[in-house]
Amino acid sequence: MNPLLTDRVCLIAGTTGIGGASARRFAQEGAKIVAVGRSPTNAAALGADLDTLGAEHLMIAEDLANPDAEQRVLAAALARFGRVDVLFHVAGISGRSFGDGPLADCSDAGWDTVMAINLRAMMRLNRACIQHWRGTGRPGVILNMASVLGYSFVPDHFQTVGYAAAKAAIIGMSQHAAGTYARDGIRINVIAPALVDTPMASRATTNPAILDLLKRKQPLTGKPLTDDDCARAALYLCSDLSAGVTGIVHAVDAGWCVCG
Repeated sequence: MNPLLTDRVCLIAGTTGIGGASARRFAQEGAKIVAVGRSPTNAAALGADLDTLGAEHLMIAEDLANPDAEQRVLAAALARFGRVDVLFHVAGISGRSFGDGPLADCSDAGWDTVMAINLRAMMRLNRACIQHWRGTGRPGVILNMASVLGYSFVPDHFQTVGYAAAKAAIIGMSQHAAGTYARDGIRINVIAPALVDTPMASRATTNPAILDLLKRKQPLTGKPLTDDDCARAALYLCSDLSAGVTGIVHAVDAGWCVCG
């Protein structure tokens, strides 16, 4: 079989966890990778992995929450490869340490930080890519990272209202844009994982009560999903295998949403 992403330039926001796994998976399918993350160390480590795969790549250390960061990232990608075909926006944070929590306790700082990093930064990079594609007449693909916590809640263990609100807003933003820009040949979808074993999720993936919950809440695996479980689903949504698909929310949840 031919690789699914041969010569596609894939811009991935996120260099660890699902972002890193997707960069490696996409590279194995022939993609040229532009990956952006806040940590130069993590970007360099991912670059070394891609070198072993023989993939052409550009690693960018940039905080996408900074003003005009999306323009700098897109300009760097275009300077290196001449185009961008796919945007997979993974990067985000848990806002607990900033004051996110239950609505009665969520601080303004917690709310604003989560919205700035998990929603506004994504909107800006989505916007930049859509403007570029419409300006050049090229089609494009966007996949945005949400979460089952944007619409399927377990309040006893996941009490971060800002995070849930941002993930729900990502779905609304993405579906609105999918309907608006389908006529331009731009596909926009959302991936919504349940609990995945990533660095950001370490609080949950090391909690005995949550691990016990997963036996009935994620019965397909009985444990946290792997980052590559999500990367393989992302490959489908970012490749021509899903050429007729736009505006969907694709849950990768091992049964979370059907096992109340």
